[in-house]
Amino acid sequence: MHYWNGLLCGILTSATFGTIPLFTLPLMRGGMQLPTILFYRFALSALLLGVAVALTRKTFRISGKECGTLGYLSLLYIGSALFLFWSYDYLASGIATTIIFLYPVFVAVLMAVFFKEKLSVFVYVAIGMSLVGVALLSGAGSAGGIQATGVVLGVLSALSYGVYIIGVNKSCVQNMCAWKLTFYVFLFSAVLFGLAALCKGGIQPAHGWNAHFHLLMLALVPTVISNLSLVYAIKNIGSTLSAVLGACEPLTAMIIGVSVFKEPFTHSVACGLVLIITAVTLIILSPMLTKGYRKGKFLYITKVRKIHPHIVPYH
Repeated sequence: MHYWNGLLCGILTSATFGTIPLFTLPLMRGGMQLPTILFYRFALSALLLGVAVALTRKTFRISGKECGTLGYLSLLYIGSALFLFWSYDYLASGIATTIIFLYPVFVAVLMAVFFKEKLSVFVYVAIGMSLVGVALLSGAGSAGGIQATGVVLGVLSALSYGVYIIGVNKSCVQNMCAWKLTFYVFLFSAVLFGLAALCKGGIQPAHGWNAHFHLLMLALVPTVISNLSLVYAIKNIGSTLSAVLGACEPLTAMIIGVSVFKEPFTHSVACGLVLIITAVTLIILSPMLTKGYRKGKFLYITKVRKIHPHIVPYH
């Protein structure tokens, strides 16, 4: 029963993250600026997650060193969120979210470049597949600089989150409780986006029940629910399977984009989506595949080496 509940939570985690465009695009089209949207998202998320931490009677105490580390990690998280939302101005939301799903590829490459981690042949194959997938998505829709700008923003978002993951694993907060770590990242992000909004004329008020609904759902569904269900999934089915189930993220976003926002779904988009999902799944499973290849059989492992178990997939 715990295993099946874990599977359901893993699917719920990735599916809920894929709803970001569903609650974000109506706010952007209603005239709300990005700093204000992201301030509300992270402020409400920090409040809801803080209540969850308090109910579990976990301590909020952090050291000065941890505070500084969480501060720069928040900057990376902010960059990832901001680049993602900017990419919505240039790309279909499903395509943008699919490109964000490349972050495990960046983690693997950066770990090899800066920490001398050896890459297996499966990782090299996955990197090649991901590049072809992005190229196919880049050719979808309109051509020219506007499309290229969106792709670059999407890649920067994935890169920022990849660096964020490595920062968590190589810093003093590596063993911090996942809920507390995420609470402080959300809190610091809310403060910084609040300051950014004030510099651009102030935090815009939410007018009407429609705006209030979308802001609350943006904070609750793809942020708090995604994170809490992820923790439960990891505890019951392990990080590897939880990460593989993250393939539902771009699928959910693509389905929402096509069905709700009438975004085009071409053969190029379909092929790019399949290639990127396959490449990322191959990256995640590469330790298991490498061991299976060396020993002549497949071995089940519960954690992806060098990736923090509390922050996979993207949230």
